[in-house]
Amino acid sequence: MSGDHQPLALLLFSAFVAVTLGITTWVSRNRHGSAEEFYAGGRLFSPMENGFAIAGDYMSAASFLGISGLIALFGYDGMLYSVGFLVAWLVVLFLVAELVRNCGRFTLADVVAARMRERPVRIAAGTSSVTVSVLYLVAQMVGAGSLVALLLGGTGAAARTWTVIGVGALMVVYVSLGGMRATTWIQIVKAVLLMGGAIGLTVLVLLRFHGDVNALLNTAVAHSGHGKEFLVPGLAYGGGWTARFDFVSLGLALVLGTAGLPHILSRFYTVPTARAARRSVVWAIGLIGSFYLMTIVLGFGAAAVVGSDAVRTSNSAGNTAVPLLALDLGGGAGSTGGTVLFAVVAAIAFATILAVVAGITLASSAAVAHDLYRSFKRRGSRQRGEVAVARVAAAGIGALAIALSLLAQDLNVAFLVGLAFAVAASANLPVLLYTLFWRNFTTRGAVWSVYGGLIPAVVLVVLSPVVSGSPEAMFPGVDFQVFPLQNPGLISIPAGFLAGWIGTVLSSEPPDAAKHAESEVRSLTGAGAV
Repeated sequence: MSGDHQPLALLLFSAFVAVTLGITTWVSRNRHGSAEEFYAGGRLFSPMENGFAIAGDYMSAASFLGISGLIALFGYDGMLYSVGFLVAWLVVLFLVAELVRNCGRFTLADVVAARMRERPVRIAAGTSSVTVSVLYLVAQMVGAGSLVALLLGGTGAAARTWTVIGVGALMVVYVSLGGMRATTWIQIVKAVLLMGGAIGLTVLVLLRFHGDVNALLNTAVAHSGHGKEFLVPGLAYGGGWTARFDFVSLGLALVLGTAGLPHILSRFYTVPTARAARRSVVWAIGLIGSFYLMTIVLGFGAAAVVGSDAVRTSNSAGNTAVPLLALDLGGGAGSTGGTVLFAVVAAIAFATILAVVAGITLASSAAVAHDLYRSFKRRGSRQRGEVAVARVAAAGIGALAIALSLLAQDLNVAFLVGLAFAVAASANLPVLLYTLFWRNFTTRGAVWSVYGGLIPAVVLVVLSPVVSGSPEAMFPGVDFQVFPLQNPGLISIPAGFLAGWIGTVLSSEPPDAAKHAESEVRSLTGAGAV
């Protein structure tokens, strides 16, 4: 990249960071330090505000950078992420949103603990939530590293390393000072910017081809290097049985994982009623659906305008396809239009990453403080102490995510998010659905369900080609690969449901009928909800 890009893009980065830090500072001066304020923003957001915040929280670097890059490299097969991420919201809308809002206070563990013995289920659910959050954070930071490395001319690992550290530091500041209220407004601003940027780029791509989608696809085929195979299934997930099972595994993870993501579940507690939670999801589906339709245009546009080989040369995982597309649409390298459009898109992508990591860090620090810390502290401790623990936890989780992301710089961010979705669908979704809908579910079943999904998912990822045994792995120089699939969902998701059933059947304690009846009435009517 030309050095002319750097000043303007860095100026826009700085402007967004300054605005968001200003929001955080303003909010921190108007908070009273309670757990409800820190975790849920006082439950004062409207459905529209929360819908925009959910969209801002969900449309991550995986969406803007990763999906478009996969479509640019693999055509039809890359669209699996767009479809899976969107369809997943039907599960959230019909099975989760209202019931979770009525049953819980701040975290997933609140829902389960309402009818189980608190300590074991809080430890299990808190551990799972932190694991999912760290995996998701790694994906966002990898996207940040790829973006700024491109901005600075691809100057090696140093730019990526310092970018990842900088993003980690900023997210800790956002969460520690502003809590949920500041995080929500940052996500709303980011959602507006991202939708505006995506609409602008989509219009420019369609104008380049005079509105002829057929011409766009034919040009993408010509510049893809794969011919007609670019528009049919099988380029990424065709061939042998391993690739086909990987396709099924990834699809399951994407569709089922959203309902188990801690940072998405926590957003339902920021509105005053269950009805508002449902309306928030409707707003989010409209925004997210529109956005994912545009990522398809941007992905094929990058293949047509930039070329798949050029995208792969810039970043082997395709994470820089959209910034390169913006550069070309604006007039090419060295042009004023190209510089401006590139800088704007890079700043929006950076804003996307900052907003998402803030939401994830808040959810994971809440799991540490509200679930894990609460399980071990003595009764009667002040509530303010729990919030202080959450702020410290944010720093620790940030440090862990930074360390892991430096090992995963060559992996596609959408692919990394797919791993987080698989763990969420394996460990969190089974216990959530069993708790909400199975009358005979027990504490042992809940604990077994979480660990029965979490442990296989993490172990299978460690033993997969993602970590070792391939040139693109985190540790390419070693090979302890045993599990052939890249995504563990096909095995670990059924394992989570099966473990929960076995644990309940083998449980020595009978289910608490009174607690289940109370939980059922509360989930369906909202009576007694916070």
